[in-house]
Amino acid sequence: MQQTTLIATVEDDPEIRILVSDLLTREGFEVAPCQNAEELDRLLARRRVDLVLLDLMLPGEDGLSICRRVRAGPDSPPVLMVTAKGEDLDRIIGLEIGADDYLPKPFNPRELVARAKAILRRTREAHHAASVTPVDVFRFAGWTLNAGSRELIPPDGQPVELTGGEFDLLLVLLTHPQRVLSRDQLLDWTRGRSATPYDRTIDVQLSRLRRKLGQASPAVTLIKTVRGGGYLFAPAVERERV
Repeated sequence: MQQTTLIATVEDDPEIRILVSDLLTREGFEVAPCQNAEELDRLLARRRVDLVLLDLMLPGEDGLSICRRVRAGPDSPPVLMVTAKGEDLDRIIGLEIGADDYLPKPFNPRELVARAKAILRRTREAHHAASVTPVDVFRFAGWTLNAGSRELIPPDGQPVELTGGEFDLLLVLLTHPQRVLSRDQLLDWTRGRSATPYDRTIDVQLSRLRRKLGQASPAVTLIKTVRGGGYLFAPAVERERV
């Protein structure tokens, strides 16, 4: 990670705040220690924060309230919630209100760094996903997808209806053809920050999309499963602007 990556650590315990800040600094991050919501708000008002490391049990406004409020704003930073509470209910509530991941105390410093890097990697890849204009047309294996009308035409010419989620998923595959995409990447690029690690919507949409594509082209496997890697859109894709 580059030195310009800014991580805000929100922790009221000064010893833990210093330890975590020193750990992340050694890993090459820029760190902004905050002891409460007020200090985090002042930081967010003047700097772009790449990740918020947020303790749940804080004096005044607690971590859950901070997370809900921060994630409600536009272009909000991802949140890694760190707390002494390890019960499933607390973890689920944190994820449901917008936390990207959850790490109970006491934690292994290596795991903290690994989880922070994983979140940053996913969110940055999502920001670099290819943009698609309404006038883009994709052609692959005899199929045509018009991004503007959302019309998907198979080789036999009979339109295939897609739900909004199926269309978004197919669009991600078409903009990254012949490349292995992990489930996390598909989840980030189709569901964005509203997704959680337990979101199974992507699995349902992928299954339905494969079935629809397979019914119209039974002799060709368009979406291949790569064991231990993810999914690959097999055919070459031509993209043109009309």
